[in-house]
Amino acid sequence: MRLLVLGGTEFVGRAVVEAALGRGWEVTVFNRGHRQSPPEVRSLRGDRTAPEGLAALADGTEWDSVVDTWSAAPRAVRETARLLRGRAGRYVYVSSCSVYEWPRPAGHTEDTPVVTGAAADAEQTEYAQDKRGGELAAVESFGTDGSVLVRAGQILGPYENVGRLPWWLNRIARGGPVLAPGPRDLALQYVDARDLAAWTLGAVERGLSGPYNLVGPTGHTTMGELLDTCRRVTGSDAELRWTPPESILAAGIEPWMQLPVWLPPDSELYDCMYGMDISRALATGLVCRPAEETVADTWRWLQGIGGVAPAREDRPAVGLAPDVEARVLGVPGGGS
Repeated sequence: MRLLVLGGTEFVGRAVVEAALGRGWEVTVFNRGHRQSPPEVRSLRGDRTAPEGLAALADGTEWDSVVDTWSAAPRAVRETARLLRGRAGRYVYVSSCSVYEWPRPAGHTEDTPVVTGAAADAEQTEYAQDKRGGELAAVESFGTDGSVLVRAGQILGPYENVGRLPWWLNRIARGGPVLAPGPRDLALQYVDARDLAAWTLGAVERGLSGPYNLVGPTGHTTMGELLDTCRRVTGSDAELRWTPPESILAAGIEPWMQLPVWLPPDSELYDCMYGMDISRALATGLVCRPAEETVADTWRWLQGIGGVAPAREDRPAVGLAPDVEARVLGVPGGGS
């Protein structure tokens, strides 16, 4: 198989590249060259936002499939897809569950209504509209039968550049009292980037098309299991102080951003993010590795790069300030 990955050096794109190389595929990456690509790939350079930025892709080369993780102006997806139409067998666009209208009910499927106001030729606006516009751009050039729309939920694992699991690992590794958002048995829903990549390549091999909700099953792990595993793999003596959701919200702490991964149960946010129906993905080969493997591998990778995870420029920083944590727990210092 000959695969073109647009990007290919960060998080999901990097996972797709490594998974394809592991299968013996011939891989080409196209990016700006700001980060080093694996030596086994063919690297093409270009900036999709610049005039003539796609020139390196205009030489007539053909691929069996394209994987595109673009998150900004849909126009960039449209221009790339148009250029590659007729030269690639399938266009896989890594989209997001954010394309669904808000609020979305627990158990939402691929048939749930999507956001309005999106366009394939749009400039960058809001994340949800940008991702939906990217979907429209892929379908415009490759049709419903030649495009795969990967509507990903929360993604964790090595190379994470959003900061959720890396923040928890570093916080727990520092030790001391840790504000652990309850309840302990809160069911989480996420997917390891490597499992997303494996499913994506399988979709190419099977000739799948259309939209797929791509995330692990709800309850694949819990908040308690996740933080206990962080404590175990880091060898920390941290004291997890489980705190009721009511106390956290009363303190003005923002779920998801200040306490990554966590959302209060029985809330609209929880149903929207942790209630996705994934039966279609499971029926087409999605397999999710144990949470302990995701946590341990992320910690190993994080240590290997000096403990500081890369951060996307288009995403705000996550995590709880030590003084806020200390105030809520009633302790000095907050473990900093």
